[in-house]
Amino acid sequence: MRKVFAVIRREFVTRVRTRAFVISTILGPLFMGVLIFLPVFLAGRETGAKPIVVVDAASGDFGDLMVTALQESRIGPSSTGRPRYSVQRVLAMGRAQLVADSLTALIGRSRGPEGAPVGFVVLTDDALATGAVAYFGSNVGSLSDMESLRGTMRPVIQTERLVQEQVDTAVVRRATAPIELQTSKITEGKLTGETGTSSFILAYAMTFILYISLLLYGIQVMSSVLEEKTSRIMEVLSSSLSPFQLMLGKVVGVGSVGLFQLGIWAAAALYLTANLVPVLHLFHLSADAAADISVPTIPPTLLIIFLVFFLLGFMLYASLYAAVGAMCSTQQDTQQAQQPVMIGIVAGFMCMFPVLNDPSGSLARTLSLIPFVAPFVTPLRYSIAPLPPGELLLSMGATLVGVLAIIWLASRIYRVGILAYGKRPTFKELWSWVRTA
Repeated sequence: MRKVFAVIRREFVTRVRTRAFVISTILGPLFMGVLIFLPVFLAGRETGAKPIVVVDAASGDFGDLMVTALQESRIGPSSTGRPRYSVQRVLAMGRAQLVADSLTALIGRSRGPEGAPVGFVVLTDDALATGAVAYFGSNVGSLSDMESLRGTMRPVIQTERLVQEQVDTAVVRRATAPIELQTSKITEGKLTGETGTSSFILAYAMTFILYISLLLYGIQVMSSVLEEKTSRIMEVLSSSLSPFQLMLGKVVGVGSVGLFQLGIWAAAALYLTANLVPVLHLFHLSADAAADISVPTIPPTLLIIFLVFFLLGFMLYASLYAAVGAMCSTQQDTQQAQQPVMIGIVAGFMCMFPVLNDPSGSLARTLSLIPFVAPFVTPLRYSIAPLPPGELLLSMGATLVGVLAIIWLASRIYRVGILAYGKRPTFKELWSWVRTA
């Protein structure tokens, strides 16, 4: 056991003392802070309203209503928000195409005239009937801009249609008044004070951190094994330690570095969420700005579960990466051999999206029992709503069994591969290694 501990200590110390570890550890909390505070800074900037032109070729009051709606559109609260659009109306009854052609020549130029519009809307009677409003502009690739424009125009078209059906104008105004969905999260029968946005941020952040950590530290294990194998140091080490002890020491040593770094990041996140107002003062922001920042709370139980599943997931994937490093002789070979392992990690990350849609569904419960994706799925489900203890323990147990099976499989490949040189083995040769090791 002392020899295994020596390997663990060496892997831990050599990595923690590097500049790359210090820089990444410092940049992690800074990156989290940027993600939280950057939207507030950007929202506080005085950005001008987007100039657009309404080409009015429709009869009646349709054009007037559309222009008014666009002028009243705001960024942020309707009472205090900044105007979203600077609107200019052009009457074009019978000559809409000519006006559109002249406006097209002004838009999207790298050195266009000052105050040139970013786009124009063409209003026709057919657009009111079909609901297909034509917009031409340089910002059509911005999904947020197009959704805002669509959301502004939709009530106008609905209102005008109802008016044409001779529905009372006051009734139409009340029926088409905008609504705001205010979300509040409930956990264990109690309000947590979190919004839907903050819950999503927490779930996404945990999954993304796990995804990046498994990739980075898993590749470090693979590179370390390959380096010692190609430099023939492995032959010296194998005379003092068994191959399983070597693999265990490397996996645990690099994993402890990951846990140490995640612990620092978690402590920084806990401090940030618990002392948001003092931190805002450091950035010269008032306490009212906290209302615009969706900072999720991180319960200690969730943090423990996340770290446990991180450790299980790392042991699983790092063992596979160690086996890949042992069975390859060159860096080029590892690029191809590691692809199945990377696919497993990517699949775990992609499971986030169906689980967020239905965290208690049969698909989410099934994924929680699959060792390759459970480290991603179970903490994600727990961040949305605490799982029953039996279901949580079952997921841990299934993942642990899978980890032990993978470690056994990887250790047998590792035992033969560290002293094998030449071309990369085929699947048939790998199976032979597993049977004979």
